[in-house]
Amino acid sequence: MTLTITGLRVAIRDTQILSGIELALHKGQVHGLAGESGSGKTMTGFAVLGLLPHGARASGRIELAGRDLLGLPDKELNRVRGNDIAMVFQDPSTSLHPMLTVGRQLTEHMRPHLGLGKAEARERALELLTKVRIPNPAEAYRRYPHQFSGGMRQRIAVAVALACDPQVLIADEPTTALDVTVQAGILRLLRGLCDELGLAVLLITHDLGVMSAIADEVSVLRDGLVVESGARKSVLRTPTHPYTRSLLEDLP
Repeated sequence: MTLTITGLRVAIRDTQILSGIELALHKGQVHGLAGESGSGKTMTGFAVLGLLPHGARASGRIELAGRDLLGLPDKELNRVRGNDIAMVFQDPSTSLHPMLTVGRQLTEHMRPHLGLGKAEARERALELLTKVRIPNPAEAYRRYPHQFSGGMRQRIAVAVALACDPQVLIADEPTTALDVTVQAGILRLLRGLCDELGLAVLLITHDLGVMSAIADEVSVLRDGLVVESGARKSVLRTPTHPYTRSLLEDLP
């Protein structure tokens, strides 16, 4: 077991956002977190990374390799981000800087976090671009994000997230802004990276169709609480909670 979330509660002022989340992420598996907008999916991911909005209060436990991340000082938590846990966002334009080359964005965290020299960092960046199937990595290394399609930008964002060899990857609606064909490619990429690198992946999405294509385990979130959790086939084929059934009935 790579990462466990136990009794996670998050409140902002007097509003309870998460009401006791229980999740377990395992090495080499994709755990899907599903639910409608506002159910608390993204807030769960932010809580794991310690990126909660100002004024938010969190309690419970988020354990990675025996350490409770909620109790870590900011300095130690900064080392966890990127090194141990990384995140891919819905829109790569929010995570890729438009004025920096792809190579700069891939290597700027490698050198301080992994202690690599300039040449070593470049070599690793090219390997990552190859791994996420970017054509002509050497040329892509010198280009800027706006020179790529949306699907290619998302692949680059995945490469940036993997730059420091994390154990856990949180993918927050990584295919929502993409057309169906490109979406399928990103899902195959995430599944392949999970298997090849032994990542524990938390896939956040409102689309149970996406879950059926990639997830090993599925948890359904409603109003900040997990209402159903289990193996993908069990949850999607024979759901026990009315809310899960309603989500499945809404699929085209």
